[in-house]
Amino acid sequence: MSQTVEAIRRALAVRLKAAGNDSAELDARLLVGTALGLDLTGMIISANRTLTAAESDHLEALAQRRLAGEPVARILGVSEFWGLPLKLSAATLVPRPDTETVVERALELLRADRAIDRPLRLADLGTGSGAILLALLSELPNARGFGTDISTDALAMARENAARLGLADRATFIACDYAAGLSGSLDLIVSNPPYIRSADIAGLATEVRVHDPRAALDGGADGLDAYRALIAQSAGLLAPNGVLVVEAGQGQSGDIDALMTAAGLTTTGLPKADLAGIPRAVSARRLPR
Repeated sequence: MSQTVEAIRRALAVRLKAAGNDSAELDARLLVGTALGLDLTGMIISANRTLTAAESDHLEALAQRRLAGEPVARILGVSEFWGLPLKLSAATLVPRPDTETVVERALELLRADRAIDRPLRLADLGTGSGAILLALLSELPNARGFGTDISTDALAMARENAARLGLADRATFIACDYAAGLSGSLDLIVSNPPYIRSADIAGLATEVRVHDPRAALDGGADGLDAYRALIAQSAGLLAPNGVLVVEAGQGQSGDIDALMTAAGLTTTGLPKADLAGIPRAVSARRLPR
């Protein structure tokens, strides 16, 4: 028997919660809205409307994907980061709130230098969907940025996101390994590189292990391979007083500090912690000689 929009939303939330989903209510609303082509207001207005058989089948197909562990963002094909809607593909990570600490720390350091309105040059190494780069460009009206990635599929998605957000004229995307394809001096370099230890990937949640690209997760035996490469490259590209900010995995901030110091950079205080209190955004500056 057909159900109303509100009844089927409630029933789906119960199913998701029973399956261990911590965001069952939100996920149910998003999936029902997607299946029916309704935003929140439309769902409220249509609460008592009965679903057609085709709509019920479409929603059930989406529900089965979520119950199998596929993230809602991948089902919808879009995720929000720094208030920006970003399209995703199989080649890109789902941007996570923890990564916003990198944007926050970068902006804090630029404000301390009174550099927010300057014509800055910045780079996001391993840009994926373009999340960090586009967030920064949205806050820095006179900045121009480079997004690099070894995946041409990821870069295609980043270019599309830049165009959709009206930032394409200030964003250039380059296929290379971290900073290998960049030249000239940069005022700011940011990165959320792969930092999961290879042996730990099998134990990750299904949403990550199965659905995120492994190349964006695997940081090598100790999780630090990407940092060794990008910190050395960045040290040679930063302008005097230029800043490097990277995301760290749990327990890695001390090792990353040491790599930055060994490359001739000066760390800029304690890492910025995420909402769980984990040191997340590690930063360093190239001091003038």
